[in-house]
Amino acid sequence: MTEPVAEQYGDGRAAAHGVGMQLNQYPADSGPSMGSRGGQKDLASSPSEKKAAARAIEEHIEPGTRKSSDWADDETNATVKAFAAKNGHGWVTSGAFKKAHKTWGEQVQNLMNLLASEKEALRSTNIVLQNTDLGVGAGVRKSSSLDGY
Repeated sequence: MTEPVAEQYGDGRAAAHGVGMQLNQYPADSGPSMGSRGGQKDLASSPSEKKAAARAIEEHIEPGTRKSSDWADDETNATVKAFAAKNGHGWVTSGAFKKAHKTWGEQVQNLMNLLASEKEALRSTNIVLQNTDLGVGAGVRKSSSLDGY
């Protein structure tokens, strides 16, 4: 086994031999940093892009997820029945499949709820931002020091 560099050159010769850590290049693209201008390039920010993203969730992602979930439900139920007790004999894995299937069903429901909330958030973002702008504008107007003259 080779000795670590520090032990090989414990007397300071490591620097003399050019042994050490060297950074040869920067990462190609580390993405935007916090506070940088421009943000994400694929972020849907216009109202039409947000509507299209919400429509994609509604027309493609939700139905596809539901269809896959239904197919998996049928297959898992068939597996649970195949391993179930018959004439007093059965596999222990039947109960494990049933428990895993219940947990998985809860996770699918959570995913469907998340997709629905994301869809609604995309559709209501412009309304929320517009109402916030109007509220801030009204608040600034109320506190104007020029109103006293």
